[in-house]
Amino acid sequence: MNIVLLNPEIPYNTGNIGRSCVLTNTKLHLIKPLGFSLDEKQIKRSGLDYWHLVNLKIWESYEEFLEANKNANIYYTTTKTKQNYSDIKYSSDDFIMFGPESRGIPEEILNRNKENCITIPMIKMGRSLNLSNSAVIILYEAFRQLDFKF
Repeated sequence: MNIVLLNPEIPYNTGNIGRSCVLTNTKLHLIKPLGFSLDEKQIKRSGLDYWHLVNLKIWESYEEFLEANKNANIYYTTTKTKQNYSDIKYSSDDFIMFGPESRGIPEEILNRNKENCITIPMIKMGRSLNLSNSAVIILYEAFRQLDFKF
């Protein structure tokens, strides 16, 4: 599996997601610009002693990521779709993309990929769930479907 963070802003979320990636044998992709330095102690603190084990790929741009992964099956997470994450049949080489914490994946990307947009259902009171929680919810659904073959 592959988790993709497009322009992540909060180091604690990225550290938590990195830790989850290590413990599920999932590759973590970070697409610049990042809202923090990977040398910051916050990312290492939230990733605990797992951060050095993260299978990490850093991309300079979304376009570079797409060019290198031309045939990838990418799911785009958003609150702006009705397709639930649990209605998808995941494969072990899928990519699950999350946008920046403050604004999500840009509309133009979502509009070009409507059939692959997924959401986590929630009540209307909040704007969205925490990024690291959302990543783990969807990641574990994918692995549940794959019989937890990490």
